[in-house]
Amino acid sequence: MKTKGSKSTTPMTLLPKCPTGIQGLDEITGGGFPRGRPTLVCGSAGCGKTLLAAEFLVRGAAQFGEPGVLMAFEETEAELKANVASLGFDLDGLVRRKKIVIDYVHIEPSEIQESGEYDLEGLFVRLNHAIDSIGAKRVVLDTLEALFSSLANEAILRAELRRLFRWLKVKGVTAVITAERGREQFTRHGLEEYVSDCVILLDHRVNDQIATRHLRVVKYRGARHGTNEFPFLISNEGISVLPITSLGLNHKISSARIATGIPRLDSMLGGRGFFRGSSILLTGTPGTGKTIVAANFAQAAALRGERVLFFSFEESPNQIIRNMHSIGLRLEPLVKQGLLRFHSARPSLYGLEMHLATMFKEIATFKPAVVIVDPITSLMDAGTDSESKGMVTRLIDYLKGGQVTSLFTSLTQGGHSLQQSEMAMSSLMDSWLLLQDFEGNGERNRVLYVLKARGMAHSNQIREFLISDRGIDLVDAYIGPSGVLTGSARAAQNSLEKASILAIQQEGARRKRELERKREAIERQISGLRSDYESETMELRRVDEQVGTRALTLTTERAASGRLRQADAKASVSTRGGSRNGKNGRIHR
Repeated sequence: MKTKGSKSTTPMTLLPKCPTGIQGLDEITGGGFPRGRPTLVCGSAGCGKTLLAAEFLVRGAAQFGEPGVLMAFEETEAELKANVASLGFDLDGLVRRKKIVIDYVHIEPSEIQESGEYDLEGLFVRLNHAIDSIGAKRVVLDTLEALFSSLANEAILRAELRRLFRWLKVKGVTAVITAERGREQFTRHGLEEYVSDCVILLDHRVNDQIATRHLRVVKYRGARHGTNEFPFLISNEGISVLPITSLGLNHKISSARIATGIPRLDSMLGGRGFFRGSSILLTGTPGTGKTIVAANFAQAAALRGERVLFFSFEESPNQIIRNMHSIGLRLEPLVKQGLLRFHSARPSLYGLEMHLATMFKEIATFKPAVVIVDPITSLMDAGTDSESKGMVTRLIDYLKGGQVTSLFTSLTQGGHSLQQSEMAMSSLMDSWLLLQDFEGNGERNRVLYVLKARGMAHSNQIREFLISDRGIDLVDAYIGPSGVLTGSARAAQNSLEKASILAIQQEGARRKRELERKREAIERQISGLRSDYESETMELRRVDEQVGTRALTLTTERAASGRLRQADAKASVSTRGGSRNGKNGRIHR
């Protein structure tokens, strides 16, 4: 042992637990019931006490190799086998294989003689024999009221109850004792909850004509446990307890993106769609196309080979499938391939917690990659505003914990601000899309824009939302001084703009032609001047040639004239004579 200051620290010793095998219950109790100790399960009639105790035995024998004994004081062995069979458990087979022993103890109140020596010794002998016969590790006693129904002496009753619980502890079996709830106490006698190491309270309440079952761990000696109320379901697969109030902001995240099934919407989201595992809110008034967007998202995911679970609270699956035919979506093949599953229910069918429990069970069974809730606001009508927000928070927390991408459609009523979710859900969502109506010029048109998309760059522009037999198309809405124009007004404005552009183009073409004519005229003038220049140049060349020819002719004529006068010959003879005299080198004087 180590000491630190005034406090001593010792290694933590965990209380041994006996797993129940009941979905969610082991999580709430931190591993199951206390091993080797008695657990009290109390509640009013019809809350599921016997079924919970029987499932504890069946799962112990089938899953954990721990045989069990069921000692019943109200229902016979045949009745118990038939009742448990409704949960899908083969209790009869476990009895034949000596995994479970069922001992029905018939108690007739009129035959019980109360005396000062009254005790449960005979019960202990009988129970001990059943335990030893199969080496049982688990025991169920159902119920205590039948055993002590005729015992009026409270002192004896309390003494025998303490003795019973002590005997079970000494025997070392993990025991579950069922008891009916009292008016002002958890049980009729008011002692069982004090001598039990663990107390489970079951409640079957009716609010606004809607029945809901809840479970609460009242106490658990030596162990931490969930103290809130948890809804639970009784189905053909047993009991499912849903620990939906344990909310923690420690989800895993993904940077992967998934397409929406609407290419232009993907472009508005950075060209890649939403983050995988994110929560998306699609808000709009009736008739704006929320279900159509959800169906496109579901089809895109299913075509990628991902499972999609579609919760619908207003339309049946066949109606949704038929309606989607009008825009070219074919969902039937995806349903047949097991990639798309619909779950439809009226909001008034259950209470809010029971709806949530059912959704959790469907998600856990189908294991989808994408979940669609259409619309979430219809489901919220089953509870108050605070309950509704709490339900959405729990659902989002559960889906994010499993990296499930979720799309919630939200119906905004007329007269409310379209940019406010009626149940204040927007702050819980990672992305928020708004579908809005624009009315004018005798028609109503739809527009879509992205209000927020956490962690990604997104468009802030309004797009007109068009629905046709070819599907969904998002087109640029006209935004100008007169505001946003959609529908025929946008088409008319586009026509005006096209006409204006055409007029500008025609004016440009006219000016181009005029300029071309001017260019051609200038080129003609240039060509004429160039022609004149070339003509004058040629004329000048001819003059030059004539001058040269005349000069040559004149020179030639002069030379010929000189020859005729023999002027050049005399000069030549004189020159030759002088040369000969000079050659003799002698001069005579």
